[in-house]
Amino acid sequence: MKFNRIYIEITNICGLQCSFCPTSTTNNKIMQLDFFENIVSQAKKFTNEIVLHVMGDPLVLSNIVDYLDIIQKYDIKAMVTTSGFYMPRHTPEVLFHPSIKQINISLNSFNKNSPKITLEEYLNPILELCGAKIEHFNEPFLNLRLWNIDANKSEEDFNNQIFHKLSNYFGTKIKYTNEKKGVRLASKIILHFDSYFEWPSLSNQIYGDGYCGGLSSHIAILNDGRVVPCCLDYEGVIELGNLHYTKLEDILISDKVSKIRANFMNKKATEELCQKCSYKSRFEN
Repeated sequence: MKFNRIYIEITNICGLQCSFCPTSTTNNKIMQLDFFENIVSQAKKFTNEIVLHVMGDPLVLSNIVDYLDIIQKYDIKAMVTTSGFYMPRHTPEVLFHPSIKQINISLNSFNKNSPKITLEEYLNPILELCGAKIEHFNEPFLNLRLWNIDANKSEEDFNNQIFHKLSNYFGTKIKYTNEKKGVRLASKIILHFDSYFEWPSLSNQIYGDGYCGGLSSHIAILNDGRVVPCCLDYEGVIELGNLHYTKLEDILISDKVSKIRANFMNKKATEELCQKCSYKSRFEN
């Protein structure tokens, strides 16, 4: 069994209260380095890429480089997803660590909080990172995300401000159209568009069956060691096992995993949380 990527939540702390994210009921926690290395050593058999994200922002950790060094030690690539607010805490050498394949920066997090800084103050470190990449670093990809597109164009004013500032910096005219999923700003620097999505919850309405990439393209490991089928199961509703007590290999060959995986391949969502997840509709095509 091989996955495109495995999500590892080294912390569930993000320091923000974005309206498009749910509020977690679990306590703030940071995964210890020795436990993280244990997980990475097991994950190597099943993937070549680790995403440091589920709910938290890995850049809140002052020692993020220690986690990246471990990933590099096991010859795996890393993907970092961040709000961008904590980037000034880290040097370009850390953010362009040789293990990092891609950095995803959620620009719409600025507009969904009440920050004490201006948009320009928020964007400047991000643009400086882009400039440092253009000047000195071939890798990684920088993926600037605007995942706030909706039919009502509710974020149009904010997005136009972003377009204006990015256009001035990169010398590229930017305009969103329904046909575009992204705009190339420079080599390996992309402005990526997508719509809001609803996080799965047991309180959601029932959406029924459908295909999901959970247990096929990816799995997730929460900061307390629980393994779940999907990176959106931030509360560990569908707990498959816990790496504090069971090896990842043994968890992945369990009857529960086999049944969920087989049902997904047949477009059947047997778990209650999966029945109440609308995100799987994105896989219909």
